[in-house]
Amino acid sequence: MLDLIRTRPPRPKCDGSSRRDFLKVGALGLCGLSLPYLLRARAAAAESGQPKRDTSVILLFLDGGASHIDTFDPKMEAPKEYRSLFGSVKTAIPGVEFSGLLPKMARLADKLAIVRSFTHKDGDHGGATHWVKTGYPWPPEFLGKAPVIPQQSPSMGSVVSRYRRPIHPDTGVPTYIRVLSNHGGYPGDDAVWLGQDYAPFRCGKGANTMLNNMSLKIEPERLGDRRALLKAFDTIDRRIDQSGVMNGTDGFQQQAVNVILGKAKQAFNLSLESDRTRDAYGPGLGQELLLARRLCEAGAGFVTLNNGYWDHHDGIIKGCKELCPPLDRAVGAFLDDVRDRGLDKNILLVITGEFGRAPRVSGEGQGVGRDHWASLNTLVLAGAGIKAGQVIGESDEKAAYPKTRPISPQDLMATLFQVLGIDPKVQYVHPSGRPISMIQDGNPIEELF
Repeated sequence: MLDLIRTRPPRPKCDGSSRRDFLKVGALGLCGLSLPYLLRARAAAAESGQPKRDTSVILLFLDGGASHIDTFDPKMEAPKEYRSLFGSVKTAIPGVEFSGLLPKMARLADKLAIVRSFTHKDGDHGGATHWVKTGYPWPPEFLGKAPVIPQQSPSMGSVVSRYRRPIHPDTGVPTYIRVLSNHGGYPGDDAVWLGQDYAPFRCGKGANTMLNNMSLKIEPERLGDRRALLKAFDTIDRRIDQSGVMNGTDGFQQQAVNVILGKAKQAFNLSLESDRTRDAYGPGLGQELLLARRLCEAGAGFVTLNNGYWDHHDGIIKGCKELCPPLDRAVGAFLDDVRDRGLDKNILLVITGEFGRAPRVSGEGQGVGRDHWASLNTLVLAGAGIKAGQVIGESDEKAAYPKTRPISPQDLMATLFQVLGIDPKVQYVHPSGRPISMIQDGNPIEELF
């Protein structure tokens, strides 16, 4: 059997990397994950003595670019062709209104901080997603154009994983997790030059498969044989794998098995929640957000959810009527849930997309829509002790550009670093040998602290 393993060619994973089947231990997530690889990095981080705060971030990414006007900045005083297509509803913050499709979030707006001046310069899905999720644009010559190059900068989640450690030392839960949803195919989630140790743990589409993907691929009664097999792997000539995956695996294979059999699996098990709680969140996005809460409660540092698709060049009326109510229900349930569980000071929820939508509608009737608009977007933040019940920044009279207090992706990144207790001056060495600052010109949104 060992001869077969030694000669089998590496099988590519969906993220393009190569793993030996015996290093998977179990099929974690849709794509699998080499836990021994992460455990080595965890040990290295522990030896460095890096501090961390007991805080987490959930990035709820409205993939495709949700209309800021038809969600959190309705501009009902603007001309008809500019204002929200769904009317507005008063919020718990005096003088502030949301779209009429978000009544639950409106009632809980005193738990939210709304930034109405989030801005960058890339109107392409790929480039804009890269900018928001990494804090950096693609090279300037690609601004506003179709993606032609891969991700260039590490995702915020990968930086968190690198700074803290890839696996929580007590629970075995990965630090950085990406829940695979309906879309989310644009670059921005990966670790790139930081190294695959810090790539996101990907868990599968739909609540029913998440637990299944955490299961071992062997029967429980054969577990002893598998442990013996893993021990035997330590004697394999490491020269058979030039990728470096096998380096330093002595001792970590055993930890990998223990992680899978331990607390980490429970964190992914939504059936441990009450029917009442699961029903409050709702299906689809709701179950994913509930999963994100469970993962953060178990020690995850950064969880990304991609919701959508919100790319409404036309059909925005039908699209928003389908997407806004589940968003409203899920976020409303989340805010109540984390408060009841005493987690509202530990978990920061961030809601945004890659950009907003054009202020002036185009088309007619049910075909009406809004095009890409990089100049203005909304950030909605809640939890982790930030100052809520406020609006930061103001859009102009047609919700086209920031009128006051422009906030950049670098500012968002600096804000998340402060919440997570990450040194804003942290640098990591690029493969070229040059140290790279994770934040170069961003500052935390000071009104939040």
